[in-house]
Amino acid sequence: PGPAERDGDETLPAAGTVPAVDYANRFARPRGGRLPGALDRLAVFALPLLLLALITQAAFHVRDGLAAHVPAAKPLLVRACALLGCSVGPLQESSGLSIDASDLQADPAHRGLLLLTATLRNRAGWPLAYPHLELTLTDAQDQVVVRRALAPAEYVGAGADLAAGIAANAEVPVKLFIDASATTQAGYRLYAFYP
Repeated sequence: PGPAERDGDETLPAAGTVPAVDYANRFARPRGGRLPGALDRLAVFALPLLLLALITQAAFHVRDGLAAHVPAAKPLLVRACALLGCSVGPLQESSGLSIDASDLQADPAHRGLLLLTATLRNRAGWPLAYPHLELTLTDAQDQVVVRRALAPAEYVGAGADLAAGIAANAEVPVKLFIDASATTQAGYRLYAFYP
């Protein structure tokens, strides 16, 4: 038997034969109508705009780190934030901070008053934001008696610029009087963190 015929001139392969495949055009999309061409033109314009929007959003979210690691970009980021209502501040990177020395002593002139002294060091090569300090007073069994978080405004001297942060490879002396008249403590822990 010969090939089966349909609609006059269109022939179908006989049963048991494999149809021929056009391998050069096997992934080509058939072009029919105007919609696919319009979608292609839309994609040509939309994809770069979407990519630009993605890069802008990423830069907005990491603006502090970008300004710290690429100082030349900081003026542009500050101008963009002036328009968007955001701010560019020093980077909050706790791995670059250390408390080199700290001491907590009773103030001999005032009963119940403790004097906390410490040295906060920025070990990074760029400015870092002032951290919060957590002071924990403990008893003889190392159990927590009281814990207090100190904001930068509470422990930084009056002449320091909090918005500028701690300069690269710099240290900040901390000196703070704490009223501990209502507690009995034997030790303390001091920890720097970003909220």
